[in-house]
Amino acid sequence: MSDAQLRHVILDTDTGIDDALALLYLAGRPDVEVSAITSVYGNTPVESALTNIARVLEVAGLEDTLVARGAAGPINGEPRIAGHVHGKDGLGDLWSTPISPKNLSPLSSAELLVELARSRPGYYDLLPVGPLTNVGIALEIEPNLLTLFRSTVIMGGSGPFPPLGVSQMVDANIQNDAEAAARVFAAPRTELVMVGVNATAPTIVDEQAVQALHRAGTSWGTFSAQILEAYMDFYQVAWGRRVSPAHDGLAAALLVQPEWITSSARGPVNITSDGFATRAHLMRTANGLPVSWETTPAPDTLVVLDVDREAFLADFVRILSGHASRI
Repeated sequence: MSDAQLRHVILDTDTGIDDALALLYLAGRPDVEVSAITSVYGNTPVESALTNIARVLEVAGLEDTLVARGAAGPINGEPRIAGHVHGKDGLGDLWSTPISPKNLSPLSSAELLVELARSRPGYYDLLPVGPLTNVGIALEIEPNLLTLFRSTVIMGGSGPFPPLGVSQMVDANIQNDAEAAARVFAAPRTELVMVGVNATAPTIVDEQAVQALHRAGTSWGTFSAQILEAYMDFYQVAWGRRVSPAHDGLAAALLVQPEWITSSARGPVNITSDGFATRAHLMRTANGLPVSWETTPAPDTLVVLDVDREAFLADFVRILSGHASRI
């Protein structure tokens, strides 16, 4: 495959379980080059995020990939680390010995984002799947940062406001750094896509998928199945079944195959809080009406409303099984 046909992806990640699967999925796509990985706190402390990046790159055979150490906490306030969801180490506490990335940049995550974006405008796609702190800091250095990427696809946000009486899963990425999120959604950009919990929460990896990964008999399949089972230890209490959403994996897939977006809307996204949950919402109600207060002007974001889950999940499990070949 020629360089012009590849997506050159920079992954900004707080490497928990679904992040690790998203990275492995991208590594297995023949139409993707993982150009760099920038770490951030969130699902786990930033040092564990670096260890987990190194572990996934080892499984994927991509240990020379450039990696950067990022923010250890939000722009304002204290980090909320999701050890109760992902384990203390971010990958289900399945390994006892930490490892380090082999190609660690001397630059911080924010500095590396700016350097890469400026070096080749329109060449890289940015995929933030953790708190947006690194990107928010990078925007201080380069206010036009998002115009220098081919596209930016965020796993975060909550879509439009939900129907009356319907509650949504908390979005930890926006919740962890509202200031950084506000900067990102207000910034000028080429294309900004929000893949929120409204789309990811119903995108479920089920028990049959995990068994298929076990049966694959590959290092990729075994690794994916093991960490998915740890994720399901948490989510089984929500649904009474050992299943889990493919949050970050879905965002990664939609960056590469936007045709799997079956419904979307464009409009300004603002950050809201009810004192409990802080969210990024498209400023419209579930039936398309404007919200009942004055909003903050912002450039349009493409907000994902629905996706082809069957196509995505089949591809996701196939690649994580280690049976896909890169060309």
